[in-house]
Amino acid sequence: MTLFPEMFPGSLGLSLSGKALEKGLWSYKCTNIRNFGKGVHKAVDDTPFGGGAGMVMRPDIIEDALLTIKKPGRKIYMSPRGKTLTQNLVEELANTKTLTILCGRYEGVDQRLLDAYDFEEISVGDYILSGGEPAAMILMDACIRLLDGVMGNETTPNEESFASGLLEYPHYTRPAKWKDANGTLHTIPEVLATGHHKNIDQWRLEQSESITRQRRPDLWKNYFGKRTKSYK
Repeated sequence: MTLFPEMFPGSLGLSLSGKALEKGLWSYKCTNIRNFGKGVHKAVDDTPFGGGAGMVMRPDIIEDALLTIKKPGRKIYMSPRGKTLTQNLVEELANTKTLTILCGRYEGVDQRLLDAYDFEEISVGDYILSGGEPAAMILMDACIRLLDGVMGNETTPNEESFASGLLEYPHYTRPAKWKDANGTLHTIPEVLATGHHKNIDQWRLEQSESITRQRRPDLWKNYFGKRTKSYK
């Protein structure tokens, strides 16, 4: 549900998600909220009660749009005050048959609409966007890549960031020796060229643990706590 249906599918119409869309592995439909606006100018917003800057999207307008969707399924409102989108939540949403995603604009949506129709508020991070559309595409992309047949052999899910509670290890490819534009020679870690899979797996785990400990102490604390419990 959006005021800018032309923004979709956007990047989701390209690459693997685009191919999956063509194959019918996922589908989407945009409901243009503007079509339900009032008056000559199809107004969808009004000034906030209590004063303040900006405009607020009207509950009656959004309701009219929502009621045209026969089976809305799980209803989501993209909002910076919502619960954070995590990989665990993505996996949960990817297993949901139908999602209805409401993309807000201006100062947001009248709270009564969210309460009346049990919208779940989800945030893609601690920052503000100009509207909910980019956030919706992030959520959709994260879910689509988990659907059967979308990724194929492109990746190993258990080795990706967050899947094991850790950030992903570094990747290297050919050439094994590379000299950058400044003339500095760069080589790959020797263990990766040995073909010794056990040692490679151990190196990758150590790299993931080190990177997570340095960059995401919150994830490390949770991971380390679970690991400690497993030893008991």
